Amino acid sequence: MTDSTAPGDTTIPTDIDSAGSDDNRRQVLYWRLLARLFDHEEQASLESASLAVVEDIGLPSALLDPGASVDSVVQRHPELADEFDGLMTPEPAPDDARDRAAEVRRAALASKVLLNVFSTGSGTVSAGQLARWQSDAGWLERALGCPPGGLRGGRAAGAGLTGGGLGAELGAVEADLVQRMHLREVLADPALAAKLTPSMSLIEQLLRDKGNLSGIALANAKSLIRRYVDEVAEVLRTQVEKATVGELDRSVPPKRVFRNLDIDRTIWKNLTNWSPEEERLYVDRLYYRNTVRRTTPQRLVVVVDQSGSMVDSMVNCTILASIFAGLPKVDVHLIAYDTRAIDLTPWVHDPFDVLLRTNLGGGNDGPVAMAMARPKIAEPKNTVMVWISDFYEFDRSQPLFEGIEAVHRSGVRFIPVGSVTSSGRQEVNPWFRERFKALGTPVVSGHIDKLVHELKTFLT
Repeated sequence: MTDSTAPGDTTIPTDIDSAGSDDNRRQVLYWRLLARLFDHEEQASLESASLAVVEDIGLPSALLDPGASVDSVVQRHPELADEFDGLMTPEPAPDDARDRAAEVRRAALASKVLLNVFSTGSGTVSAGQLARWQSDAGWLERALGCPPGGLRGGRAAGAGLTGGGLGAELGAVEADLVQRMHLREVLADPALAAKLTPSMSLIEQLLRDKGNLSGIALANAKSLIRRYVDEVAEVLRTQVEKATVGELDRSVPPKRVFRNLDIDRTIWKNLTNWSPEEERLYVDRLYYRNTVRRTTPQRLVVVVDQSGSMVDSMVNCTILASIFAGLPKVDVHLIAYDTRAIDLTPWVHDPFDVLLRTNLGGGNDGPVAMAMARPKIAEPKNTVMVWISDFYEFDRSQPLFEGIEAVHRSGVRFIPVGSVTSSGRQEVNPWFRERFKALGTPVVSGHIDKLVHELKTFLT
């Protein structure tokens, strides 16, 4: 047998029927994957050897067809659908119990998903190609144990999943595809626009380009933004409802009325007064349930950096603010800023309307936003201020921090948040990060889940 050490070599293991052949088969499949990802030229020997492997283990040759989507493979071979779920997160097994034949099968299926997602070619992208990629990315997420959108921040944004670096990479690939698509022409054609699935990358492009759209194209763009907002809001609303139930406030004595009587506890605490002769329990003290809960504070002020690097935060936080605005006894104010600040409070109940009024891009001027936010603080002890930004203010850093420090010392619950993304990426100016830590208000992690959790901690 001749072995090879590089995917570009033409000499490969050929004894797939000998002892250790499963390891050789797996090696061939992964060499082919690497060659296609990084060499972009077909290696004939790898292709023929991979075809022999796939056919030998009873899988369809369509797995090796770069033009076939995972959807199309599964439609022809529905028995494979379940195999993709958790494909890349198998349960670990001891070395002596490894199922090497199963590993070869997983290698073939995983190679298909990875190649379809990360080998996207170059040139113009059609709406159909983008839709196919989004579907394939969904299969990759399923293979990693996530629901479709769980890493890229689609409808699963805020659903408790964080993709870390991989989520960021998927978002970057999708953003590149969107940029390579003639989006305006696609939006102007209802049939093509219907193929688009809303995602963060697509929404970002739509928000940036909305000023250049009109007629049917603008209507289709608004429809996509509305669909995305509604999908994310549905997930976040469930989280907020769970987070804002409130804890029992035991500083308030329970109301001594019959409906609050804790019968079980009353009996338990008075068991020593049981008279066996009379078969009667004498009660010295009644116990009542606490029913008063701490409620959300009266005012929540959300300040969002809408500069070019913060689009993900802008989308997530406007939706989150609108959900909190729908809760009883919560007065939510929303301010967005770049070099100027805009008060979006009148539209806070409709994140769709808010997003259409934003103007993504430009620089940062935090002190301008603080000047607009501070007058909204009526009762500091009853106010929470959430500030979402990467805090790259340059020569305005000291004035902004001084304003934030004054707000914090006045009694306002100040929550600094790095860019709130669906992938969990966070970019924060180290200068600000250290000062927030010293102030006792460390920067909240960048995943939307963490912000919901922090609000639960502060608001209940």
